[in-house]
Amino acid sequence: MSPIRPPRGAAAVGRIAELDPVEAGAVLYMRLCAYAPDALDRMSDDFIALLGMDAGQQAARGFHRLIELCNGHARRPLCPHALSCTCLGGDEACFARMIASAADGAREDALMMALLLVRADMAPIVLGLAQDAGLSLRRMTLRGIPGTAVPSTPSPGHRLH
Repeated sequence: MSPIRPPRGAAAVGRIAELDPVEAGAVLYMRLCAYAPDALDRMSDDFIALLGMDAGQQAARGFHRLIELCNGHARRPLCPHALSCTCLGGDEACFARMIASAADGAREDALMMALLLVRADMAPIVLGLAQDAGLSLRRMTLRGIPGTAVPSTPSPGHRLH
């Protein structure tokens, strides 16, 4: 008898707490879109609170569209964890890294992550939406609660892996 294995993309590869704010936000909003029927409204509330009415609505719709494209053109079904789960799944890690890399301007790295998630013909489109989503999430972290921004250099004794 073989052990029960989680679906390929759901395997835990880390913890949400290990992510920077942009990556953590990407994962949490990905999960929200997967499990909450009112995800767009809830995202809009968050985005509007920190980005203003027009930019917030546009950012929320763009993020929602990104999720729709990723799900609709996925190479296989994506497997987000539950909203309250502290684990980080493989698909979630890839999605978060794609968004953060795109926001950082590392387009080749972001494209490589997109190719792991979606069909090759859709990856450039997903990449553009991922960059917009990442930049919006970054602006939200900068305007959010003071002290939530990630330090630019690791503190002494900080382990990188």
